[in-house]
Amino acid sequence: MSVHAPEMPIEVDADTGVWTTDALPMLYVPRHFFVNNHMAIEEELGPERYAEILYKAGYKSAWHWCEKEAECHGISGDAVFEHYMKRLSQRGWGLFTIEQLDIAAGTARVRLDHSAFVYQYGKVERMVDYMFTGWFAGAMDQIAQSLGYPVRTRARQVQSGAQTGCDYGLFEVSPL
Repeated sequence: MSVHAPEMPIEVDADTGVWTTDALPMLYVPRHFFVNNHMAIEEELGPERYAEILYKAGYKSAWHWCEKEAECHGISGDAVFEHYMKRLSQRGWGLFTIEQLDIAAGTARVRLDHSAFVYQYGKVERMVDYMFTGWFAGAMDQIAQSLGYPVRTRARQVQSGAQTGCDYGLFEVSPL
């Protein structure tokens, strides 16, 4: 295993302790802490209900992130979605690869290798990466709106590395 320092800028305010990357404040927590909280909430609400809640929250958060990052870096269109996938990968959620992207049409296909959720859950014969679905639709819709495209989208996970026979996760974004 080779390792390297983070590839994104991290600044820590000496007075407040707040971590910032690019245009946004960040939190740095152990993966097991985050995923164990996720699993506890899922156990109480059920995965379907929890997925609905996370979809809405993730959509809103991705919209905000893309808006702020586009402004911070002076980027637009595909470059924003590509930057988002890069930053998600750099922050330890897994490695996200864009297999297909057409913002005007409202379509995308994203592959996820080395999912933080799969590492914690293992092979449980169901999709466990559903937290990301709202992120992809929120990102797509924010970028589309910024370009003047009327399309609105929905994202769904079609496979997970937590399922037997699947080595990676796969997500599809399509118009509503």
